[in-house]
Amino acid sequence: MDDVVTRLKKVCGQIQGLIRMVEQEEHCEKVIVQFQAAKAALDSTYSMVLNGSLKECMSRHDAENMERILKLISKHQ
Repeated sequence: MDDVVTRLKKVCGQIQGLIRMVEQEEHCEKVIVQFQAAKAALDSTYSMVLNGSLKECMSRHDAENMERILKLISKHQ
């Protein structure tokens, strides 16, 4: 999970930079690029956590938790 925390801290830094850009009324193209970068980093981290959770459930044959994870995924798509 250290890798997840590191990635989330990087995303946090990107978001803080994005807030500064909006506050300083940076050119909209730069803001959009930064939004895309932050979203991509967060999506990548989400996928990493999701894969790890599913693998853990599968290795333990934990159908109940796997079903909950799959429901969460379907809600957010």
